[in-house]
Amino acid sequence: MTTDTIGEAEPMPETTATGKTTTNNIKKDGHKRNKIIYWVTTGFLAFGMLAGGVQQLLQIGYVEIFTQLGYPLFLMPILGVWKILGVIAVLVPKYPLLKEWAYAGFFFVMSGAAISHIMVGQPIYEALPALVLLIVTVVSWYFRPASRKLSSH
Repeated sequence: MTTDTIGEAEPMPETTATGKTTTNNIKKDGHKRNKIIYWVTTGFLAFGMLAGGVQQLLQIGYVEIFTQLGYPLFLMPILGVWKILGVIAVLVPKYPLLKEWAYAGFFFVMSGAAISHIMVGQPIYEALPALVLLIVTVVSWYFRPASRKLSSH
């Protein structure tokens, strides 16, 4: 390892028997790790949002929660459709702007749900599912591949 002028350690390239450097392998390993993190969190996010979206669309299991939080029941199918469409947007290739909107929508819905549970005086564990999906949303968004990001143009 060498040290740059700021004092951070940089991996020292080592030549293998085939003549390739191990720093390329380090980059590949990091890319592979990021891809795994992205797909695991995105799969969990898609499952959670799709399950919640279908239940809200069909008004199964969320009626009591919406009533306790003081929300009108007509919001359930609207949120359900948006969640289902958001899952499709996040999973399909291309359409990076649509993905940004879907991630933003998931962030707003899950943060709003968590805050709503807390504001009506419910115990924090009632907000945990929303908080978990909120964190998963941020992690999935952060680790998304370059092909799923908006270009910097």
